[in-house]
Order: sequence, then structure tokens, then C-alpha cells
Amino acid sequence: MDPISDALTKIRNASRACHPVVDVRCSRLFTQILEVLKREGFIQTYKIIGEDPASKRLRVYLKYAKRSSSKKTPAITQIIRISKPGVRTYRKAAELPRVLGGLGVAVVSTSKGILTERDAYR
Repeated sequence: MDPISDALTKIRNASRACHPVVDVRCSRLFTQILEVLKREGFIQTYKIIGEDPASKRLRVYLKYAKRSSSKKTPAITQIIRISKPGVRTYRKAAELPRVLGGLGVAVVSTSKGILTERDAYR
């Protein structure tokens, strides 16, 4: 029912399982979210797969850091959706969350588009 939550869950599960790529349903909103994640360095890249609007997919290439010879640490360690279709959450700029003391990123929807909380605060 909720394509954004579905896509975030697929990325979370693929990241935990150390998959190199994951395919999610294509939407303009999620493409903007992926652009923010790419700009912040949480994913390598993404591309649109398919021509037909009903079967369009986004292929997301996940990013990992090598800890040792065989272990990979995912760049995305946690994804949480705060505002959901049934319970919308609205915040003022001064009340935006600081994720991991500024080390993480909160992605917010604003009148200027999808931004990080730092950009939205500015």
C-alpha cells in the first residue's frame, strides 16, 4: 500500500544481507530520495530499468566499506520512516531531528523538494 515504506524495507533488507544491488518500484518521489542518498554517500548510484510505466523499476547499487578481507560493512546501517500515510508528522525547522549527533542524515520533504535536515534548516 505504501511504495516508499516498501522501497525502504527492500533497501534495508538488501543492505543487511550484503547484496550489491536491489530493485524497487519507480516513482518521482523515491527518485528524489535516492538522489539525496547518493549525494550524501549512502549509495553508489541508481538507474531506471524498463520503458513501460507499469513495469519501471529503480536499480539501486548499495555501498559498502571493507572492514577486513571478507567482511563488508554497509553504508546504510538503519532506515526508519517517521511520517507514515496513516500518521503524518510535521516539524518546524528548529525541531528537525539530529541523526547520530550529526553523523547520520534525516531526509525530509519540504516545499522546496526532498532535502537533508541540514539543508532544510538552512
